This record gives sequence, C-alpha cells and structure tokens, in this order.
Amino acid sequence: MGRHRKQPATNVRRSSLIALTGLVPAGLVAVTAAATDASTPTTAAVEHDLPELDPEAAAPDLVAAPQADPAMVEHAEARLSASATPEVKTVALPGDRVAADIPAGPLGIPGIAVAAYQNAEEQLAVENPNCGMSWSLLAGIGRVESTHAFGKADADGNPIKAVYGPVLDGSLYGNHVIYDSDGGELDGLGGYDRAVGPMQFLPETWQRYAADGNADGIADPQNLFDAALTAGRYLCDGGLNMRDLSQQSKAILRYNNSMAYVANVMAWSTSYSSGLAPKPQDLPRI
Repeated sequence: MGRHRKQPATNVRRSSLIALTGLVPAGLVAVTAAATDASTPTTAAVEHDLPELDPEAAAPDLVAAPQADPAMVEHAEARLSASATPEVKTVALPGDRVAADIPAGPLGIPGIAVAAYQNAEEQLAVENPNCGMSWSLLAGIGRVESTHAFGKADADGNPIKAVYGPVLDGSLYGNHVIYDSDGGELDGLGGYDRAVGPMQFLPETWQRYAADGNADGIADPQNLFDAALTAGRYLCDGGLNMRDLSQQSKAILRYNNSMAYVANVMAWSTSYSSGLAPKPQDLPRI
C-alpha cells in the first residue's frame, strides 16, 4: 500500500456529460506494501473473504478487448462534476452485489477500473490542467496497490469485498506503527490505522484529499471513482506536472518512498498506455 504523507485495448471514455517506504521522516504516515507480483503476501493490501488470486488467471491478456456498450459505460461513470464538499465516509453495501459486466481494457484491466481512471483524468484536466494527469498513471498506482480492487467491483465502482491493508501495529516487518486517526470510521479498526480502498489511502490522508469522483455527494475510499480522483489530486498537489518524468517520480514517491515502487508504477502505466506487457526487469521487488 502507498506511503501517504500528511503534507500539503478498450477506451472506456466518459460521455460529454462531464466537461470533461524506505526512509520516512518523523511525523509522516508510512507503510511498506504494494500489490505487485513481486510483493510479499504479508505486506500487500488484502481483500477480506476473497480467495487469493490465481497467478495464471492474473496473467496479462494481450488479446484486444471488444468495445464497451456506450449505455453500460454511461451507467458506470459519473454524470456530473464532482461535489465540492462531499461527505467523507465508507458506505455500507449489501453482500449480494455482482462484478460490473464491462469489457476489459488493455492487458485485461477491468473495464470499470478503466472508467474510473479515465473519469479522474478528465475531471483533473478541468480542475488542474497544469498537472497533466493521465489515466494510465492512475492505473499504474491502482495495479500496484490492489490490482484494481482485485479485479472485482460492481457497476458503481464499489469493490465486491472491501479492500484493506495490513494493520499498522508494528507486527509486520517494515511497517511503521500508525495509531488510530479516525476512530475506525474509514478503516473499521480501532487502536491502529490501516490503508483503505483500491488506492490504499490511510484515513488521515483521505480526510485531507477526499474527492467525490462519481458525484453522489460522498467521498468513499472504497469506491474506484472516488479513490482514483483523490489519488490524482494527491499526486498533483504542490503544482507538480506529470508530463515531466522527474516531477512524476517525485509525486509517486509520496505513495511509497522507494524507487523500486516508482519503477513498478511507471512500468505498468507505460504498459496500459501501450498495450504491451511490462518486462520482468521493469518490475523490481518492492
């Protein structure tokens, strides 16, 4: 999961309805984890009650995916611009939901995840055009952090099973102790914090950057649309320009203060934009 600081192929495009951690300084919230093939199981984000992914089934699919039904995409994506002052909370959802039936994008990325990342790109192009955020960079973060909500989210972008990182109580090697900052409201845990949702935000960081990507008035860290837009705002913060590789690296380091992590995110981002699977040497162990 990302190391968040406290400081300030199928194109599933939106319709016209939208105008568009190695060494961490004291006082920073940090966790060492990333859901890549090279990650260790004990430090990766976990999806409760979901069986472990089959490595064979998770292999990239280079077969071109069919075009998504525009009506399905419109249903999956936000219809209006994000709320300026959303309510920050995690929404309780029924357990009988099913995964979205949207064709996969490049390298088998779930269609609903593509919709969320592209929605965030388009909203950020309006609210922060100088940042130059691309959907593929957000997809790179989503791939490393949780394999896009472990590939299973409903048509509204909510994971079928809530996604959480390990408890930050110091029991896992490399993980810092992070005491509870939200009374368990977002991570469902008292005493200590843990990262939440497909983009793996710590509760305190989410409270600061929380965005409403699907225009329902709520900023829910578990929701792909909200999480993608929030991640984009977090990466762009401070006037960083994602078109500049050095600034892009600086932004990604906010998630995890590790150049191996940066290499993984950039490799997946390039792969999603090109449709070519990353090479093993491009994915160093984090």
